[in-house]
Amino acid sequence: MIFYVDCNAKNNGNGTKDYPFKNISAAANIARPGDEVVVAKGIYREYVNPKNAGTENARIVYRSEERRGAVITGAEEVKNWTLVEGNVWCAKIPNGIFGDYNPYTTLVSGDWFIATYIAHTGDVFLNGKSMYETTTLEGVKNPVVYAKSWDPDFTVYTWYTEQDEKSDSTVIYANFQGKNPNKENVEITVRENCFYPSEEGIGYITLSGFVVKQAATQWAPPTAYQEGMIGPHWSKGWIIEDCEVSDSKCSGISLGKYKQPNNDNKWLKWKFKDGTQTERDNICQAQIEGWSKENIGSHIIRHCDIHDCGQTGIVGHLGGVFSIIEDNHIHHINNKQNLAGAEIGGIKMHAAIDVIIRRNHFHNCTRGLWLDWQAQGTRVTQNLFHDNTFPSDYNANLLNADGLGEDIFIEVSHGPTLVDNNILLSDHACKIPTQGLAFVHNYIAGSLTAVGLGVNNGAKTKLSPRYTPYHVQHRTEVMGFMTILHGDARFYNNIFVQKSMRPGMIEIMNANKGNEWTDANLVAGTIPYDAYPTYDEWVKQFDGYCGMGSAPSDRYYNPLPVWAEGNFYFNGAKPMKKETDAFVDEKNKVTFSVKEKDGTFVFETNAYDFIPSDVCLKTISTKTLGMAFEPEQKFENPDGSEIIFNKDFYGNHRKVNPTPGPFEK
Repeated sequence: MIFYVDCNAKNNGNGTKDYPFKNISAAANIARPGDEVVVAKGIYREYVNPKNAGTENARIVYRSEERRGAVITGAEEVKNWTLVEGNVWCAKIPNGIFGDYNPYTTLVSGDWFIATYIAHTGDVFLNGKSMYETTTLEGVKNPVVYAKSWDPDFTVYTWYTEQDEKSDSTVIYANFQGKNPNKENVEITVRENCFYPSEEGIGYITLSGFVVKQAATQWAPPTAYQEGMIGPHWSKGWIIEDCEVSDSKCSGISLGKYKQPNNDNKWLKWKFKDGTQTERDNICQAQIEGWSKENIGSHIIRHCDIHDCGQTGIVGHLGGVFSIIEDNHIHHINNKQNLAGAEIGGIKMHAAIDVIIRRNHFHNCTRGLWLDWQAQGTRVTQNLFHDNTFPSDYNANLLNADGLGEDIFIEVSHGPTLVDNNILLSDHACKIPTQGLAFVHNYIAGSLTAVGLGVNNGAKTKLSPRYTPYHVQHRTEVMGFMTILHGDARFYNNIFVQKSMRPGMIEIMNANKGNEWTDANLVAGTIPYDAYPTYDEWVKQFDGYCGMGSAPSDRYYNPLPVWAEGNFYFNGAKPMKKETDAFVDEKNKVTFSVKEKDGTFVFETNAYDFIPSDVCLKTISTKTLGMAFEPEQKFENPDGSEIIFNKDFYGNHRKVNPTPGPFEK
């Protein structure tokens, strides 16, 4: 059955084409498996709470009749502003509009959020652009430029909120810098979510072609109930396609964890177990309570434009397993720099088991892609990454190491994690305090950083290694826990290019030498693995070993081997010492750029002009890469089949003796 919705209809109808519903929620209350909800162009200021699930063979489809014509927003217009003084205006909002959730009395908070950043979950928008909250009325009357923002000029558009208990109102003061807010489009967020089932298990839903924006979402760490403006809320089989998703206070789309009342932000609330231990507890509890391939995950996010969210474009822990994230444009995430913590990125996923992330464009994010814990069977392929870092060379003292970014951050995972046929152009291409990695046919212009670091959990004098889980192959069941030994990395047929080092980045790197989270490396290439053993060196430790009774040895805790072959190095990029066939070009100058032309981004480089015509590389496959050490799992497809790397960035077939990098010449 097809239900029709049109917010411009004269009267609320019965859902037929001639008499459509005026709001989407009316259809969401009654849609059943196999039904389609067609939504006309217009602005829908409502929280859509789908009541019923579809099935694998009979999905419930919500479709914007005109591509991105139907807008679901968590915001309301405000037109009752009164002038206070100068550029400062005031509005009183009756608290009844918020129901039982007032974003202007609710602070952003949670595990791994840096609590010195004070922000409410609400927001004020001027002509669609998020203004800057201050903690005092003085900050509205006399705003100062906030240098950390990617758009410092706009940071003087400020707002402040307080409660008027006598009138039961939320009072908002705002500085519109000479604009009359009653003549502009001024909105405030009033709803926590936009399209998100309140109950778990509402699976097999398609959301297609909508604009979804401006929700007062809460911080979404892995040890808490993770919400977004859109999300399947602990179910299976959603498709989110061709949507524009923007301006969530925290996260745009959540593929995240359900609420565990006894273990929700427990690190923040109880304090006696550190966050890593509560994270392990979360995972094991979820396993007991039904987290499995049969019940959870297998979602698809495709062809979406995701931007201008405060924490993440896409977030997920446990709930995103076996998903596909493809052909999305993910950009300008955390650009306001008004939120900070360890859960920020264009995509931030824990337990991305058998998740495929392909053909996406990540740029101008604090971090591009962050795969944290349990990136087992994860494949990152055919993506373009650039400008995922801090915005400019302003005073480095204003920025601590938490603000540094990279294209890809893979943290304390056992793998196998496969990164192939990507273009990585940011100052830090990859932050990799992890193991079980394979880099194949990438163009890497930034450095590899945090190699051999990032495992200790912050104890001052005690050992505090982070023991992270690994799983039954292509399943969610936990197989074991182990700390990270480092190494267990493979680099085949990549192009490494040393880019110019920005003065501000050099200053910050120098200031952070000795930090557990960065080795301050800005040199491109495999050089951070200089001290790691080859396979032959590593296996020799076990010669003569006869089990119990053997002499004490560190053999089980030493770094694992590293493999490198067929890699090309330009502009001073440096190979690891044990890489015997590295092609190092010290003569030619490689250039590259990303340019936007008519709405399309174009990558240009002359690197391929300097690759010898007689180069004879070998085709790489699952067999070449072997297995990730701890889970003893091959670098293979989610169904267990072999991968042969005979397709390039565009899907073109490679020669038997392929060209290095992501493009087949």
